[in-house]
Amino acid sequence: MKKIGFIGLGIMGRPMALNLVKAGYALTVYDLNPDPVKALVTAGATEGKSCQDCAERTEIVITMLPNSPEVKVAVLGDKGVLVGATSGMILVDMSSIAPLASQDIAARLAEKGVEMLDAPVSGGEPKAVEGTVSIMVGGKQGIFDEVKDMLLVMGGSAVLVGAIGSGNTTKLANQIIVALNIAAMSEAMVLATKAGVDAEKVYQAIRGGLAGSAVLDAKVPLALKGNFKPGFRIELHIKDLANALDTAHEIGVPLPLTSSVMEIMQALKVDGKAGDDHGGLIQYYEKLAQVEVRS
Repeated sequence: MKKIGFIGLGIMGRPMALNLVKAGYALTVYDLNPDPVKALVTAGATEGKSCQDCAERTEIVITMLPNSPEVKVAVLGDKGVLVGATSGMILVDMSSIAPLASQDIAARLAEKGVEMLDAPVSGGEPKAVEGTVSIMVGGKQGIFDEVKDMLLVMGGSAVLVGAIGSGNTTKLANQIIVALNIAAMSEAMVLATKAGVDAEKVYQAIRGGLAGSAVLDAKVPLALKGNFKPGFRIELHIKDLANALDTAHEIGVPLPLTSSVMEIMQALKVDGKAGDDHGGLIQYYEKLAQVEVRS
């Protein structure tokens, strides 16, 4: 097994890195927050002193960071991955960032002979813990083949969708569908509750039909309990929709429904709910209708 560096141990990165350690991979980990680093070291990983240090010690570096600026700093900045990288190293960026940013970073890495895949994930914290996230990959077939087994330790599926940047384009499409599904679920459940129908029974009645979805099954049970503890925070979904809208505007694709849900999420952010799970979007409709969807 190749030595792996893992940079970014947040809600998603920490369990993903832990799954690699459990599978026997030699991991060097780094994060600005010392707590998850200590937890991974206790599990068997080695602490890295910087992004550069992680690159110097390993053959594959994984980054799992909030957005494009953070990835650029970690990879291209002072004491970044590029400083410590040698020709032939592979960077697998599993962050959800703008496709053009992935392409820019890959071009800089290529100057030093470093290969890159953009490989964002979907599934939230529960699937990251289970090791069953969906991984959408952009890059070269040969590089993908080289790391696929490693990816499948963290994910239930890993699909190469095209050239570099394609992984993040696919993730943007995914995030649009998820956001609109959550909004539709929220409208429907608030309508049912306000009309005096038991939301739990409505959910059970429709989940096996055409309206059923992974989003419905993941988010309705939590909403019924009023549990909006973040598996994927609203503020991060705002970031993804911002990248989707920017990308769409650059290539001339109108996204009217995405724009509407973006404004709902922005309203929740202003209302102090940016740290809630994106399923907490239902709270916007509950506030307007003056009713709570609870079992």
